[in-house]
Amino acid sequence: MNEKQVDVAIIGSGSAGLYALGKVRPSGKRFVLINGGEPGTTCARVGCMPSKALIQVAEDYHRRNILHRYGVEGHDELVIDREEAMDHVRDLRDTFVDRVLSNSTDNLDPELFMEGYARFLDPHTLDVEGRRVRADKIIIATGTRPLVPRAWQAFGERIVTTDQVFELEDLPKTMAVVGLGVIGLEIGQSLARIGVSVTGFDMLNTVGGIEDPDVAALALEAIGRDFPIHLGKPAEIRQENGQLRVTAGGDTVLVDKVLASLGRIPNLDNLDIEKAGVKLDSRGIPAFNPNTMQVGDSHIFLAGDVDGERQLLHEAGDEGRIAGYNAVSEQISAFRRKVPLSINFCDPNICHVGASSRQLDPQTTAVGTVKFAPVGRAMIMGKNRGILKVYADKRSGRLLGSEMACAKGENLAHLLAWGIQRGLTVGEMLQMPFYHPVIEEALQAALYDCYNQVEQKNPGAITELVPLD
Repeated sequence: MNEKQVDVAIIGSGSAGLYALGKVRPSGKRFVLINGGEPGTTCARVGCMPSKALIQVAEDYHRRNILHRYGVEGHDELVIDREEAMDHVRDLRDTFVDRVLSNSTDNLDPELFMEGYARFLDPHTLDVEGRRVRADKIIIATGTRPLVPRAWQAFGERIVTTDQVFELEDLPKTMAVVGLGVIGLEIGQSLARIGVSVTGFDMLNTVGGIEDPDVAALALEAIGRDFPIHLGKPAEIRQENGQLRVTAGGDTVLVDKVLASLGRIPNLDNLDIEKAGVKLDSRGIPAFNPNTMQVGDSHIFLAGDVDGERQLLHEAGDEGRIAGYNAVSEQISAFRRKVPLSINFCDPNICHVGASSRQLDPQTTAVGTVKFAPVGRAMIMGKNRGILKVYADKRSGRLLGSEMACAKGENLAHLLAWGIQRGLTVGEMLQMPFYHPVIEEALQAALYDCYNQVEQKNPGAITELVPLD
C-alpha cells in the first residue's frame, strides 16, 4: 500500500485544525489536513453562528411586547412565520459556512486535504479509509458530538440534538429542553419567544454554569418568564400516545420533541488512539499540557473541543495556534493562556470572567455588586432586570473575576477580561473613562462598591483621576 509521508498531519478541519494549519502551512513543512464528515467549523455550522441568528430573530420579535410603552399601535397583531424564520437562520448559517470553506479547505490542493475518517495504526501511521499517512507529528483536532443517552436513542427523531435543531423546518408545538447550559438556555429561550411551548430541565440547581447564588437567582427569575424551568432532578423520558413524557422528580410534561442539550463527547473513540501509545485519563482523553498542547512528551498534540477543557471558539483558536507552532518547531514552547471568558447570549446575558465565586476565598475577596433596576440606560432599553458582581483581592485590589446576568453582558465581560488580563486593580479600572448614559456605568458602580472594600487605594484624593507628577 502506498504511504503518504508528511512532517505534520492535522486531523480535523474545524476551528482548532484550521488555526493549527495557519501555523503549519507557512513553515514549509510537509503537511496534510484530514477531515471526516462535513467540512466547516462547529461554530459556523451548528454552534455559535446559527444560534445567534435564531436569538436575534427571537429577540426582535419579543420586543413587540414592550412597544405599547412607546405608543406603537398594532404591535399585538404581529405574528411570526416560524418556517420562514428558520429558513432565514439556515440561510445565514450557510453563508457563514461557505465563508469558512472559501477561506480554508476550498483553496487547498487535494493532495493536502484528505476527506475521510482517520484512525491510528501505530504511533506515527494513520489509516484514512484505506489510504495511509505517516507523520512525524500529529495534531488531533477532531472536535465533539452531542451526547444522547443510549436509552433515549430509541425515541428516534423525537429526540433532537443541538446539531440537528437548526434543520427543523417545521418546529414542534411543544418541546422539552433537557440540559440548561449555554446552548440549552439560548435555544430554549429563543424557541419559546417565537411560539414553541418550551419546558426546561436540568439536574443541577443552577443554569448556564452560574455559581454565584444572587446571579443565579436573577437569571432564573428572568428567563423563567419565558418558559418554566425545573432544576435539581435528572430527567426521565417515556413514550406516551405518540408523544414523549418528560419527568424530573415531581415535575412532568408531555411534549412533541425533546432537545437533548446534555453536553458533548470528544471525538476520540473512533481514532483507535490506544495504538498511538499514549495514556488516557478516566474520561478517555490523553493527558496533555494546556500551555503546549503536547500529549505527555510525545509527538502528538491536542487542540480544540476534543480535549474536553475550554470548549469555546476563541480557546480552540489559541489551542490550534499553540499546537501548530509546536508541531513545526525544534523545541516545545509553553504559552500563557488567556483569562477565562464565557458568554451566554440568552436574555439577560449570562457571563463569567476570570475566577468564579466558588474558586475564591470569601475572607480575602472583595465583592462589588450592582443591580440594574435603577441603571438609566438599561431602563431606557427596557432591560433593567440584571445584576453584576465583580471580585477583587481585598488587600491589593487586583481584579480577579466576575459573574453577571444583565443586558449587554457580552460587552461588559470583555472590558473586565481585558482588565484582569492586564493585572489592573479596581482603582485603576475606575480611572478609565466612563461615558453617560451607557450600560458601562453599571460596571462603574460595581467597581466603586468593590473599591470601598479593598485596602489598596489609588494615590491622590480623587479615586477616578490620576494626579499629575
